[in-house]
Amino acid sequence: MVTRLDQLGHSTRNVLRVIDRLEARNASLFVVEPDITSDGEGGRALRAALKAVAAVEPSWAGRKRRKAPEAEDIRALQEAGVGPVEIARRLGVSRMTVWRKLRTLEA
Repeated sequence: MVTRLDQLGHSTRNVLRVIDRLEARNASLFVVEPDITSDGEGGRALRAALKAVAAVEPSWAGRKRRKAPEAEDIRALQEAGVGPVEIARRLGVSRMTVWRKLRTLEA
């Protein structure tokens, strides 16, 4: 049971996976708002609607974006003698992100 359907996943594909896993365990989903369930005719309609939305949903939809590192963190690594490529690798961002942050610090 969930209060809203979007609490199940960040994308329609994730919601479909959750429903599949529930059904594999002979369980069903009940959504409070709006009042829908994965049982019976309503469940088949819900699955069909979700599949239709998933078919047109971009593959990147629902992905969480990483928070960009703070410019001060990048500056501290640079002052410690770490190069931009290594800074990018350590922080899990692109080299361009490192260069942009460094450029904003210089301005």
